[in-house]
Amino acid sequence: MAKEQLEVLNALDVAKTQWYHFTAIIIAGMGFFTDAYDLFCISLVTKLLGRIYYHVDGAAKPGSLPPNVAAAVNGVALVGTLAGQLFFGWLGDKLGRKRVYGLTLMLMVLCSVCSGLSLGRDAKAVMSTLCFFRFWLGFGIGGDYPLSATIMSEYASKKTRGAFIAAVFAMQGFGILAGGIFAIIMSSVFEAKYSAPAYQVDPIASTIPQADYLWRIIVMVGALPAALTYYWRMKMPETARYTALVAKNAKQAASDMSKVLQVDIEAETQKIEKLDGQPANSFGLFSSKFLRRHGLHLLGTASTWFLLDIAFYSQNLFQKDIFSAIGWIPPAKTMNAVQEVYRIARAQTLIALCSTVPGYWFTVAFIDKIGRFAIQLMGFFFMTVFMFAIAIPYKHWTHSENRIGFVVMYSFTFFFANFGPNATTFVVPAEIFPARLRSTCHGISAASGKLGAIVGAFGFLYLAQNQDQAKADAGYPAGIGVRNSLLVLGVVNLLGLLFTFLVPESKGKSLEEMSGENEVDEQ
Repeated sequence: MAKEQLEVLNALDVAKTQWYHFTAIIIAGMGFFTDAYDLFCISLVTKLLGRIYYHVDGAAKPGSLPPNVAAAVNGVALVGTLAGQLFFGWLGDKLGRKRVYGLTLMLMVLCSVCSGLSLGRDAKAVMSTLCFFRFWLGFGIGGDYPLSATIMSEYASKKTRGAFIAAVFAMQGFGILAGGIFAIIMSSVFEAKYSAPAYQVDPIASTIPQADYLWRIIVMVGALPAALTYYWRMKMPETARYTALVAKNAKQAASDMSKVLQVDIEAETQKIEKLDGQPANSFGLFSSKFLRRHGLHLLGTASTWFLLDIAFYSQNLFQKDIFSAIGWIPPAKTMNAVQEVYRIARAQTLIALCSTVPGYWFTVAFIDKIGRFAIQLMGFFFMTVFMFAIAIPYKHWTHSENRIGFVVMYSFTFFFANFGPNATTFVVPAEIFPARLRSTCHGISAASGKLGAIVGAFGFLYLAQNQDQAKADAGYPAGIGVRNSLLVLGVVNLLGLLFTFLVPESKGKSLEEMSGENEVDEQ
């Protein structure tokens, strides 16, 4: 087998870092900024929604969302994301990356705004409308995963590809941070303008009527950064790899990249025809050839993302309960509704600032130096270690004098999730599959991750409840407790480490080298 690389693709592989690389990171990254803001901001306002719409007169504690409503509000966007990843991943290979890219962004912007405008006077109407729009918001967010990763991988050079794809994903950290900071600012403004007594002093007056505007503003603002980048998304040319290897248009690929790279590139029509005639460039997703070449790779990328997201999303969903247990968030009855939003947002912002954001950017800095495999293996290993270190002596960490140690350990698990599998599971599927199946395979891997997120989000909402029914949250059955839930997550992380061995290393190799698309039979 000889290896032949098209000049246009070789030019991209060896290109020095230029302004268009950073433009692509910002354009693709703003979608991820919005994704993270929209997916995680709901955890800031779920307690507030409970106080506003599910208040019970005479109750000792403020109102909270019933279990089925909490599961729907928290989980429906994840279900939408899973569906969007599969659908838009497939569509990105059929119609081209660029044609589908603007559609996902507009869907995200529209549904972010509509989520905040959820209609109805009673709780059922508001929650139903909110869930409807959050499903379609998730559907748009889902499309952003395979398209952003594929576009960035197909634009980047061999030397910096990992860092550029990881940088797009790292914008998630800023999205989570922005959500927390914006909620802090808005809750501070509302508290200053409309002060209210704590719930235990006056249950009715503790939730001001204006609080209904607060959650809507927080939910809607995520649409702004995405809307601002729509014009530039539409101006990006289609990736040369799609145009040349999938659409078979050598002239267009050479013309587009000549403008982007500002060099003259020859259109190699004959070479494309020669490559197109090779068996390596014609098999489909459900063929035995795909199964032999990439079956284990797809199992590796899908399983590791699935296991990672079980741990990642379950932590995010019960972290506010962990903060309550260690005293960062006082008992709900000692605060009014707006103060509770402020405390939850402050805790989430501190975790994002100390561990989430640094973890992402450590990956960006080191992924092209030490490789994807090493970072993923290390990340899963330390997540396992820190999860067991929290879980086994859990009672020790709940004592007030040990709170800081607990927060440090908890932050480290998040740090190594992000300087580890949370970033690498996004990067690798965009590098190791053929161009005609790249977006689809990334979508399948990402959807597997979201399935894990749904297991983590729904399962641990119930599992983490107190083993004593009397101490469980209202409407929930008794669970296995936080300690046992953390032990289960430690085992999940260990499995992730083992499945990492199915994933190949792509550091420093061209996309065609990884997928075998540049192999031609010697005549």
